[in-house]
Amino acid sequence: MTDEQNTGNAEGFEPLTAEYERVRHSTDAAALSAYARRPLPDRADQAAFSRATALLEAVAGNLNTPVEDRIHLAEAMPFPNVLVKLSADPEPEVRRAVAANEDDKNWLVGRLTKDPVPEVRDAALTNPRTSWKMRLEGAQNPEVDAATLDFLAKLGVEIEPKAPAVLSSMVRRAVALNPNVTPATLARLAEDGSDEVRHAARRAIERRG
Repeated sequence: MTDEQNTGNAEGFEPLTAEYERVRHSTDAAALSAYARRPLPDRADQAAFSRATALLEAVAGNLNTPVEDRIHLAEAMPFPNVLVKLSADPEPEVRRAVAANEDDKNWLVGRLTKDPVPEVRDAALTNPRTSWKMRLEGAQNPEVDAATLDFLAKLGVEIEPKAPAVLSSMVRRAVALNPNVTPATLARLAEDGSDEVRHAARRAIERRG
């Protein structure tokens, strides 16, 4: 390759750090939307793929990116660097989409089970990536809604039937003791195959009269 060709290739090239900062601070919503929706390069082109995913992190962290595009990234992206940015988004719908993304790392889903917005918390608790520790804490949380408790009450039975028996029964027992659990869910737990769950549910039914 000649020096002239080298010079030509270099012209117009923007280093990644410069483009990242430009995108991160951009106020051009249309351009940011285009970045968010642009198809990723083939993974075989490692340099181009890495550059594109790095720039998506900048797009995700820029609040001038339209909300619908941030939600799209939160739903579609499997990349931790992008999802971490979106998990701190001020828009609950963006965080809820991250919480429901099954490509999440379990520690990131776990963080969102503590979100102050119920819809975000509930999405995280029903994500199969959530750890058993977080599921148990969710089942014990009196602020968790009845629908999510009903989901947790099915773990190890109708949902994830091959789940560890001890862990799933601990979660179902905690659901039985949660004041938000519905009579219908309690009635089902009162017939649970686990003695501990069954007894907890029947005691709760008795207390409710």
